[in-house]
Amino acid sequence: MSAEPVITAIDPHGDGSTHCWCCDTIDVPSHMVHLGNHPEVHLCLRCAHFVHQQAWEIEDEGKRGPAAFARDRFRNLRAEVVRRGWNQSRFIGGKLRWLGKYLP
Repeated sequence: MSAEPVITAIDPHGDGSTHCWCCDTIDVPSHMVHLGNHPEVHLCLRCAHFVHQQAWEIEDEGKRGPAAFARDRFRNLRAEVVRRGWNQSRFIGGKLRWLGKYLP
């Protein structure tokens, strides 16, 4: 049994834009993250950052130490902020989202 190669349309729009594989956002390929052996997979920067955070969390599961402990605390704090909706607040939401970019 042999499998035929699947040809995917990388640029279905014809204007140079592509879809994010995760959230379906449309952007130009130069603003997307490409996976090495899979040229059909593009991630927008937002989804790429999210995937990076998830990978970091998985790596930290087996680690014990002050840095891993601090990153875990920041993750718990971020989850609590999102649960309470403070990140959508008119007054402090922007500052919290900006700060969230620089924290693990």
